[in-house]
Amino acid sequence: MKASDLTKRQQAVLKFIRTFVQAEGRSPTLAEIAKGVGSSAVSTIHKHVQHLMDKGFLVRSHGKGNNLVVAAGTGPEGPAPRSERPEPVPAMKIFPFCGDVAAGSPILPESRALPIEVPNSIHRQRDELFVLRVRGDSMVDDAILDGDLVVLQRKGEYRNGDRVVALIDREEVTLKEFRRDAKGVWLIPHNPELQPRCYPPQRIDIQGLLVGVMRSC
Repeated sequence: MKASDLTKRQQAVLKFIRTFVQAEGRSPTLAEIAKGVGSSAVSTIHKHVQHLMDKGFLVRSHGKGNNLVVAAGTGPEGPAPRSERPEPVPAMKIFPFCGDVAAGSPILPESRALPIEVPNSIHRQRDELFVLRVRGDSMVDDAILDGDLVVLQRKGEYRNGDRVVALIDREEVTLKEFRRDAKGVWLIPHNPELQPRCYPPQRIDIQGLLVGVMRSC
């Protein structure tokens, strides 16, 4: 598919993302995309972004912050032919599935740990990964939606801006952006209708760093 085969709105979304990444050095949130193309419906923008991903114009990178990037080899004529792109490594690895995590109001974690396959594009030979299912919409501006599977890595050090799963008061878990300052530990949602919350450090135990998202079908 060529870029000219996309709808005008999808072309506008793709152009905005490309220009934004070049100017800001990061991916825009869904809200920023909506504002940039003159739309008031973030849910509609998400559908356009998902279509662009399905057609190979956008891909996810995994790690800190928002993770939508323009696919390598994507130009006015669309993504490069498959024969010109590096072949993906097909390897899958099995990691424990540990239940649900809230992206909204915190909920109790489930105790079961069933295995689930994670593609190489996410695990990249990392160890100590686990998978949770998102419940809620507080990270919608990061294109993390209710029902998505998030892949996390257990690690010791976390930096401001990381997306993490935090255990609050040893009984509730939530997926948020992590920030620490003189006031304490901030857990920040990425939904304009929700507010950040600050906690004393002793109430927070970070369980894992977000390294990938698998879209719910």
